[in-house]
This record gives sequence, C-alpha cells and structure tokens, in this order.
Amino acid sequence: MRQEKFDRSAGILMAISSLPSPYGIGTFGKAAYDFVDKLDKASQKYWQVLPLGPTGYGDSPYQSFSAFAGNPYFIDLDMLIEEQLIEKNFVDSFKWYMEEDQVDYGLLYQSRFEVLFEAYNNAKSLDDYRDTDEYKEFIKDNYFWLEDYALYTAIKKHFEYQSWQDWDDEYKFRKKEALEKIKIEYKEEIEFQKFIQFKFYQQWKKLKEYANDKGVEIIGDIPIYVALDSADVWQNPMEFQMDKKLEPKKVAGVPPDMFSETGQLWGNPLYDWDKMEKDDFSWWRKRMKYAAKFYDVIRIDHFIGMVKYYSIPAEDEDARGGKYVLGPGMKLINAINESIGDKKIIAEDLGVLMPEVEAVLEESGYPGMKILEFAFDGNRTNVNLPYNWDSNTVAYGGTHDNDTIMGWLSNQQYWELGYLREYVEARHESFEQLTDKLFKVAYESVANVVIFQTQDVLKVGNIGRMNLPSSMGTNWRWRMKPYDFSDDKVERLRYLCDIYGRTK
Repeated sequence: MRQEKFDRSAGILMAISSLPSPYGIGTFGKAAYDFVDKLDKASQKYWQVLPLGPTGYGDSPYQSFSAFAGNPYFIDLDMLIEEQLIEKNFVDSFKWYMEEDQVDYGLLYQSRFEVLFEAYNNAKSLDDYRDTDEYKEFIKDNYFWLEDYALYTAIKKHFEYQSWQDWDDEYKFRKKEALEKIKIEYKEEIEFQKFIQFKFYQQWKKLKEYANDKGVEIIGDIPIYVALDSADVWQNPMEFQMDKKLEPKKVAGVPPDMFSETGQLWGNPLYDWDKMEKDDFSWWRKRMKYAAKFYDVIRIDHFIGMVKYYSIPAEDEDARGGKYVLGPGMKLINAINESIGDKKIIAEDLGVLMPEVEAVLEESGYPGMKILEFAFDGNRTNVNLPYNWDSNTVAYGGTHDNDTIMGWLSNQQYWELGYLREYVEARHESFEQLTDKLFKVAYESVANVVIFQTQDVLKVGNIGRMNLPSSMGTNWRWRMKPYDFSDDKVERLRYLCDIYGRTK
C-alpha cells in the first residue's frame, strides 16, 4: 500500500539531550514540556528527536546498546523527587556539568546510575512498584527484548563493560548454565535495569501524550543498523552476517564522499537479509511495531541500505574496499507497513543517487529528504535546490550530521556564497539575515514538510554542531540554555507558518 503524502507543515529537530536541565543533559522533564508549548505557539506540527537508545563509547545515539531500550540519562530526576523516590539534597550533592551549554558524558557516567539506583531501592521499599498493574503490563509487553537486555547489561558489568565479543565463551555463546548462574549472582542489577527502563517508558509516554494533545507529533529517528556491541546482536546473532566464532564477516559503512576520502567504516554487522526474509522479517516487524508505539512518524536513517547496501570486509581498515549489494527493497517495506499501522515513514535517502532507491520511494510513497546546505554548489540541476523539489519531500536546513547554518555560512567558498546570495537576493546582508532568508526559501517551497534544527532557529554557530562524521570526542554535546528559545523566535516561526500555509 502506498503511503499518503504529509500535509503541508513544519517542524523542529531537537535532541532530548540538548534540552536545558540542571542535571547535565536534557530529560523528559519540565524543559521538554516547555519546548512542546513553544512548538505549539510557533505552529510547528513536528518535533523530531534523535534516537533514544542507551549510548556507550563515543556517545553516539546511532551506536546504541539496544534497538529497543531507552537512555537512562533522559529520565528526569525532578520527577523522581516529586514521586519521593529520591531526595533533592542527595541529587544536588553531585556535580552534573562543567559547562551549561555542553553535555559532559564522563560526569554523567560517574554519577547518574548511582542516583537512579537510589531511586530503585526506594521504589522497592516505599510502595513496591513491582506489584503494580502498570509494571506487570510493561514487563509482559516488553518481555521479547527486556529480559535479554537486562541480562546483557549485567554480564557486561561482570566483565567490566567489555564488548560481549570479549566475554568468556560460555557467556558469549549464551550457554544456558552460565546464563542461569549470572541471573542469580546479578539479580539486583537485572531488576534495576528493568526498573530504569520502566521509568523511561513512563516518562516518555506522558511527554508524548502531552505533545499529541497540543497537536505536536513526534518524529522518531531509528538507525537502520544496530551496534555490534549490543544486546540485539548478542541475542540474535543468526540475524546477521556472522561466522561460527560470532565475528562479523561483512560490516556497514559508506564509500568515499564529501565527508571522507576513505569513506566511512561504521563497523555495524550487516543483516543476513536472506535469513530474515525466510521468517518474514520477524525481527524488523517487532522493531517497527515497537517504534510505532513510541513515535507518530518514523525516520529511517540510511534508508538506502534497505534497497542497496554497502558491504565492507570486516578485516578492512577503511571503507574503500567495499561494494554495493542489493537489499530486500519492497519485501521489507511491505513488512514494515504491515507493522506500523497508520504511522508514517520518512526515508533518509541522502548520499549516492540510485535508480533502485528512487523506484522504491516511488512505489512506497515514502518522502525522501532534501538539504538546503547541499544546494548551492553552482550546479543548476542539483536536486537539493528548492526549484527541483516536489511536494512529497521533507526539506531540512541541515541535519545532525551537518554544521549549523551559521557555521556552514562561515565556511563557504566565496563562489558558493555568491550563488546563495544571488539565489535569495541578499547580496550584502549578514549571516544572521541570510539564515532568515533560507528559512523563508524553505517555508515558501513546495515541500510538504520543512524541518530546521533548533540551533538554526537560535542562529548558533558551529559550536552547536551535533556531529562531524568520521570523528569522535566532541560530538552530541550541544545544549540549549534556558530562555534561548525566546518569544520573538517563536513568533517568527508562527509568522512563517501563517504566511506560507504551514499551519497545524
């Protein structure tokens, strides 16, 4: 069945981690509700978030320990205080950040779980949450992933947080006797992990319901691939291209492009699509059905990999030796559509233009993406130029992988900047004024959906860039300060929506 087109509308891309809070990282607390109120007043129909899974080394939400679990850092501590699960004095005894506009993941790792464990202990003793119907229902609905995820985290702790591939063979290969032993030895840790997933789910559900009541829909972002060091691969190695030693044969990435001369070697294990097709894509059906409960719209990152994926020998040191292989295409798309009900899909189809991908988008009705920051290279047939868009498009100023518009403008070649200035008729204006012009160009375009990063609404420079592909150490850190999203910025967005017919 072909997906219906999106209504003419607009949205904001804002990571949960980037929200203000006193506790070092954005959460599902008051600032999230305030952000929804601002979106409502600004006539924004969509709030797009980055993946919500727990992160590890490198802090990337696109390399999560689970395709199903939630990031415990997003659990709001003030809400736990209101529930009398922790004391405010105890929470305030920890140092949560070094800089107000940056996430310090090292500090969070050192203290957040200690606070959450205190809440867990109190939740057992005050009024045992495990006896509630809500908790029992949560366990029942999520049993298919939660038990193994909690067990995975316990064994990971046992082996001092090494990747599951470095565990002793009896745990690596999931020997029943070893797993039963660890369940007894780490019973408390396993129950704790279930508790924090329960609180994550509780708080997210409330926030999403609040947003929906305000007419704001949530766009969730799911990576096409899962991390090698994840509960998903450890639990289901047969779903991936792995050898008998549980080592990946081929891994994911992309060929050399504008971001990297040697390509990007992501290292994610590739799916065994033939095996998945034989059981009617049951793992993907579970994943998408689960995502449809969390989000109103689902953006599939690196969608092109479902149609034609880049396969790199696992032993290679970079991505240059890879090759493209055909994926399941519409067979998988049909399974996804059957799993998500009336929810919609956005296909991240950026990168190499492929006729096979274009054909699948046409048949499925999924909108592709266009990026304004890619548009002004001087090529008049550039697909990212607004006059080359069609209505079934989700247009972005830039994504989490791009610089902010202000940062991007400051790094343009003179001839690119010259073409942009001519295009928007802003020959002598400042970069702030050019940013306003780009908003206008997108909002007045034929694209049914237009989405900008919060950083671009606030006109933040490249300090606000979320991710620089093929780099580590400074990514995923930017945070909005309280009161940055001021009334005048809200009113500007509302005005653009009104003038160009992008009302909710």
